[in-house]
Formats: sequence, C-alpha cells, structure tokens
Amino acid sequence: MSAADDKGAPPLASLVLAGEKQTEAEAVTDFIFMAHDVSNAYLVTTADGDLMINTGFPRSTERNKALFAPVRTGPLRYIVLTQSHADHYGGLDVFREPGTKLICERRFPETLTYYRELGPYNNPRGQKLWGSTTGTAPMKLPEVIEPDILVDRSYAFELGGRRFELISTPGGETLDSLAVWMPDEKIAFTGNLFGPIFLAMPFLNTIRGDKPRLVGRYLKSLERVRDLGAEILITGHGAPIRGAAKIRADLDRMHAAVSYVNEETKKGMCAGKDVYTLMREISLPEHLKIAELHGNVRWAVRAIFHEYTGWFLYDSTTSLYGVPRTSIDEDLVELAGGAGKLAERARAKLDGGAPLEAMHLLDVALGAEPANAQALAVKQDALKRLLAESGGTNLSETMWLRSEIAATEAALAPSQN
Repeated sequence: MSAADDKGAPPLASLVLAGEKQTEAEAVTDFIFMAHDVSNAYLVTTADGDLMINTGFPRSTERNKALFAPVRTGPLRYIVLTQSHADHYGGLDVFREPGTKLICERRFPETLTYYRELGPYNNPRGQKLWGSTTGTAPMKLPEVIEPDILVDRSYAFELGGRRFELISTPGGETLDSLAVWMPDEKIAFTGNLFGPIFLAMPFLNTIRGDKPRLVGRYLKSLERVRDLGAEILITGHGAPIRGAAKIRADLDRMHAAVSYVNEETKKGMCAGKDVYTLMREISLPEHLKIAELHGNVRWAVRAIFHEYTGWFLYDSTTSLYGVPRTSIDEDLVELAGGAGKLAERARAKLDGGAPLEAMHLLDVALGAEPANAQALAVKQDALKRLLAESGGTNLSETMWLRSEIAATEAALAPSQN
C-alpha cells in the first residue's frame, strides 16, 4: 500500500502525491499552470514563449510533460530551478529544449555536488523515511546540469512583456534556494523556501541528513519575501496563498514563531540548560502555533542549539574520542543479569508511561543481543506506543517509527516460527 492509499498517512504524504490523480494542468491564473508533484512544477506563458519553474520528480517527468502540453504557447525560453533537490530538477533533460536557458542560484553547482558526493550515505537514509511515499525504484537523474545563468543576490529579465526578478533566498530547504518574483502581477514563487508545507515550522536540519540551514538566514529570507508585498504566493506544494493581507499575516506569524524558538533556545542555553531539557520545555504559545508536519519545534530547538554550540556539548569526555557508548553494551547486559533482565525493566518503564526510557534500556539490551526476542517484543510495543502518541501528523517522525516497527517485526519473525 502506498502512502497515498493509507488512510493513516500524514497529510504531507498525501500532498506530495497529489499529482497521481491529476489529469490536466491546474490553472493558477490564465498564464500560470501547475503540475502537482513531489515538488510542484509550474509553467508561465508569455507572448514570446514559456518559462518553467522547476521540472518535477524524475518518475513524474512524462506525466508532467503531458499535463503541460495543451497549455504550451511557444518555445521554452527559460527553466528556473528553485533548489538542487531531485524533485525540482528531475525532469530537466526531458523539458529542456535547444535554446532553453537554465537559471539557478549561485550555490547550485556546489550544493548539487554535495548531494551527489554524499549520495551513498544520505540516499538510504532518505529512502527509510520517504521510500513508502515516493517509491524505492532507482531513478534516472540528469547526469550533467550546467546552468546558463547563476544568480548572485538578484537577477532581472523580461520575456514576452512579463518582468521576472530572481532573488537569492539561501535560508530555505537548501542552501541554494531561489525565489521568482513577478513585480507587475505581484506574484511570488518560493519553491520550498518555507518547506514542503506553508505556515509550518522549518526543518532546519533534517533527520535524513542535510547541511544545516541557519536560523538567521531563514528569517532574513522570509523577510525578503515578505517585503515584496505579494498578492499571490506560490509554493512547492498545495494551493497558492492569495491576498496581500493574508500572505503578510502568515509570514509575520511564521517569522514570529521561528524567532520565538530561536530566542527561547538562546535564553535556555545562557541559563545553563542542556539541549534535551530545552527540547522538552520549549513550545510555541497558542497565538504563534504553526504546523509541524515536516519539521517541528523539538528539532528546531536542537538544530539551533547545535548551530550556536557546535558538536561538543561538554557532557562527557568520551565525546572527544572515537569510542561510542555502545562499546560497553555487553558489559552492561552482563552486569544486569542478561538482556532479558533489561527487557523486563524496559517493560516496566513502558507500562509506567515512559516509552523513551524503555527504548534507552532496549538499545543496550539489543546492542549486546540483537536477536533477543524478549527485548524485541518490548521494543515493538514501545515503538507502537510512540507512534500512537505522535498522532501520525509529522511525516519524518511517522515514517521513521513505521520503518522501525517493520524492522523489529522482521527481526522477531524467526523466533515466532
């Protein structure tokens, strides 16, 4: 079952798969058309040919091309990529025509190189979280991407009577984020600058693995978009946001929410509180609450904390060396009287309403005896408890827990036969 068919899927899972049922390009205006995708692709028509903003996910390329075909008005003059994730440039080779100019933010080449070089490390991590949503089959990606124009801060041009201004917004979902502004129509395309969901907590450092986005850069990029005074805001997913007053109010709220988490984290650090305490204690006041469907407040606190401190937390001398705590799992299990004893204590913790403390004990037990059926059974129940308590709204949290439950079930299977 795909996440799109799963009634218990997080809202983001359904949103990124909305294009599977799309049969024609959706008109945003009479000259802007949208193909829903893992990250949406947009076609802007002019009196002198067309412009595309992002080209969609690699597996969706032919579908997107067919959706746009009936509304094409001339040669494809420009393709603008708002960032270097594959769901933005995946269809580049199919859409690009002779003479099409490719425009990217100036950091695009180095950021793309980062993703490609770290692919063997990051891709399996991403598949663990996203595979059940976007599929696990290998994807054909463009082998060579050579931009014709790299935007340093800003770049303006005119096409067929329409003016376009491209604005560097490096605080978004990647370090090479680029926004597209149409000043005459007061329309802004922001890609995934604000994440896959608008009016939501940004994912400053994703759990799948990514270069951290600095909170200050995010806020400055948000301010730059807010100052445009857009009347239509078109993001990477979902319906456009319409109305200057609403857009301003939403951006103000997002700015205030992220600023609040930033300031509370700094206050807590200066008060001598550790990162785990702050992750538990900091929450948004009711009037600042925004969605937590991709990132969340806990993870924002941790990303901000480490942005200011770096990796060493002054918590243990062993952090300075290459010997992890797991190196003494067997010693701890032996002292406890076996993995079964730790599993019993973990069960008591779970029954007492402390599933995370139970997981700590199980990490030790299974670190020494990975196939211990008693510990695996408690782990399975603890993971199911965490999933139920999460509410199933945050995609990364939900998919992580589901994948761990599946792995635990698979590990238990031999002992149940």
